Amino acid sequence: MKKVIGSAIAILAAGKGTRLKSKRAKVLHEIGGKPLLQHVIDAALTNTPPERIFVVVGHQAEEVERAVRHTGVHFIRQTEQLGTGHAVQCLQEAVGAHKDLLVLSGDAPLIRPETMERLREFHHAQQAAMTILTARPANAFGYGRVLRVSAGSPEVAAIVEQKSLTGEQHRINEINSGIYMFRTEALYRHIDALRPNNAQGEYYLTDMAELLRNAGERVVALETEDATEVLGANTIAEMMHLDAEMRMAAARHLMAMGVTIYRPETCVIDGDVSVGADTIIEPFVQLLGKTQVGEDCRIRSYSVIQNSTLGNGVLVRNSCVLEQASVCDGALIGPYAHLRPESHIGRGAHVGNFVETKKTRLGDGSKANHLAYLGDSNIGPGCNIGAGVITCNYDGTHKHLTQIGEGVFVGSNSTLVAPVALEDGCYVAAASCVTENVPQGALALGRARQVIKPGWAERRAKMQKAKGVRKRTPSAATERTS
Repeated sequence: MKKVIGSAIAILAAGKGTRLKSKRAKVLHEIGGKPLLQHVIDAALTNTPPERIFVVVGHQAEEVERAVRHTGVHFIRQTEQLGTGHAVQCLQEAVGAHKDLLVLSGDAPLIRPETMERLREFHHAQQAAMTILTARPANAFGYGRVLRVSAGSPEVAAIVEQKSLTGEQHRINEINSGIYMFRTEALYRHIDALRPNNAQGEYYLTDMAELLRNAGERVVALETEDATEVLGANTIAEMMHLDAEMRMAAARHLMAMGVTIYRPETCVIDGDVSVGADTIIEPFVQLLGKTQVGEDCRIRSYSVIQNSTLGNGVLVRNSCVLEQASVCDGALIGPYAHLRPESHIGRGAHVGNFVETKKTRLGDGSKANHLAYLGDSNIGPGCNIGAGVITCNYDGTHKHLTQIGEGVFVGSNSTLVAPVALEDGCYVAAASCVTENVPQGALALGRARQVIKPGWAERRAKMQKAKGVRKRTPSAATERTS
C-alpha cells in the first residue's frame, strides 16, 4: 500500500508565451527585479519545503531550470506542450503519493502565501475533490467564468470560457484564476478522461471540474480577497502593469514602516529591499535586488543601488551607482560616485565626485573626494586620497594589491603601481608615480624635476618673427577652414 504524505505544489511553467512576441520563455521575464517564476516559487516556499514543490518546464527548459535551480525545487519535463491538463498528467509519478496537490501558474507572480494557505484550509474543510480559486476583477472580459450551483453556494456547476458565454452568463464577473487545489487520488483517477476537444488540440485542466462533478465528486470555489494577486500577463504592457503594482506595494510597505519616499511612483524598489525608519528616499531612486538600507539615511535622486548594504546615517548624494557594495554608518557617498562589487566603505568615510572603487576597503574616516580610481586596495583609517589618484592594479595579465596604512596622505594626481605598500603616516607628493614601498612616516616623490627658463616666451616670439611665422589668430584660422 502506497504511503500518503502531505500536500504538494505544482507550478506550471512550460509555456512559450507567444503573445509576448519575445524569444525568452514567458516565466523568465522579470518584474520587481525577479523572474515571474521566482516570485511564485518564493511565495510557495513560505509554507512548503522545496522537496514538495514541483515545477513543470518545457519551452527553454534548461534556461528556466538554471534560473531557479538555487531554490531546491524539483523539475518535471513536459517535452510536448499539450496544455495544462497534460502538464499535470506528467506529474503523476512524482506527486501521486501526496494527499493534496495545489496547482499554481508560473506567470501569476502576485499570488500570496496567505492565499495559498487559505485555499488549502478551505479545500480540506469542504472535503472537496477540486477547489477553484476565483476572483472578481474590474474587467472580467477574456476570462473563463465560474458558475455556482446557486447564489452563495461554494459548489461549482461549471466553468464557461468567454467565447461560450450565453445570455445572462455575460453578466457573471467571477473568473477562474487558473489556481486549483485537488485531492490527488481523485484527480489521477479521472485525469485520463480529459480530451483535447478544442481548437488548440490541448488538454485543459479546467475540464476536470466537469469530469469530477459527473463522477459524483465535490467541486467548490473560493474567492480571493484581492483580485490583483491572480492576474497574469499576456503582453509586455500587462507585465509592466504588474511590475508597477508590485513596486508600489513595496513602496507602501516601506512607508508604513517609517520610511519617507518622495514621489514613490518615480522610484524603482524591488520586493526584497529593506529600509530602516526615518530614511529619506528622493524621487527617481532605484533600490534593487536584496539591498539593505539602515535608519536615518538619505538617498538622493537618480542613485541606483543594487544588492548593497548601507548602515545608519549614510548620505548617498545624487546620481551614484552602488553594486554589491557595503557602506558603514555615517559615510558620505557622491555625487556621481561608482562603488563596484566588493567595495567596503568604513564609518564616516567620504567617497566623492566621480570616484570609482572596486574590490577596495576604505578605512574609517578616510576620504577620497575627487576623481580617483581605487581598485584592489586596502586603505587604512584616517587617510586622505587626493584628486586624480589612481591605483594601477592591472599589469595586462594579473591584478595586484595596493596596501595603504593608517593616516597616509596621497597627493593629487599620484599613481600607485601595484603591488606596492604605503606604511602608516607616510606622505606621497602630488603627481608622483610610486613604484616602490614607502616606509612609515616617509615622504615619497616620484616625478620629474621642474625646470624654469626665464624669458623663454619672448625669445621664442622673436625667433618666429625672424622666420616670418605669422601668429595664428581665430579669424585667420576661420579663413583657412571656410
